[in-house]
Amino acid sequence: MIGIFDSGIGGLTVVRAIMDELPGYDIIYFGDTARTPYGTKSGKTVIEYSLQNTEFLIKQGAKMIIMACNTASSVATESLKKRFNLPIYEVITPAVNRSLKETKKSIIGVIGTRATISSGIYEKKIKEQNPDARVYSAACPLLVPLVEEGWLKKPETRMIVKKYLHPLKTRQIDTLILGCTHYPILKSIIQHKIGKRVRVISSSTAVAKQIRDFLSSSPEIDRKLSKNGQSEFFVSDLTPQFEKTAKSVIRQHIQLKHVSL
Repeated sequence: MIGIFDSGIGGLTVVRAIMDELPGYDIIYFGDTARTPYGTKSGKTVIEYSLQNTEFLIKQGAKMIIMACNTASSVATESLKKRFNLPIYEVITPAVNRSLKETKKSIIGVIGTRATISSGIYEKKIKEQNPDARVYSAACPLLVPLVEEGWLKKPETRMIVKKYLHPLKTRQIDTLILGCTHYPILKSIIQHKIGKRVRVISSSTAVAKQIRDFLSSSPEIDRKLSKNGQSEFFVSDLTPQFEKTAKSVIRQHIQLKHVSL
């Protein structure tokens, strides 16, 4: 099984992307909805949660882990790789690589949670590959709660997105990284507000393509993954709104199971 975890509903965009890139592969998902959002937590707390989430997925049969959370990816990746002896993927590097391929002027914008933006991880990784790139970042702390509440078509959401993106728009970025897996759920609004000429990069799609390429070149790992077309979805808190939004993201009926870590 491919194990995927996130602080809440956003990681389901990674699940959907994996389903598109690797149809038939078994997937197990854990959304830590009882403790969301991670973006307002300390690094120590996020690492602790990430270790617990990974242990749960491994106990359920996961043979590889995708950290479908930018906040966890920015602070907990090394801790997980030291603790667990199996392939562990984060969502930041694939998005960075994709943005550098897509940008024409090397003027890249990044939006994410406070924790992700404060870590400076995107700028660091971009400049490691292109020291001349200009990177402008904006923390968007209200977007995750808006997605979790299902406020996907509210005028307030459009207004807040416009306000967050305004500083990046004035910088004339040509590429925008959605540095949170919740944000692809708002991609149509984000694209409209940032402008049609800006290339919007989803970390969910980017990591799914990287996993596909990795497995095609690593048959010894691919053989360990079951391929029965089955998916299991676990959450630490179950609400009617989460169920509704989850089904719209996955685009099929799913059964959410409540579990306490």
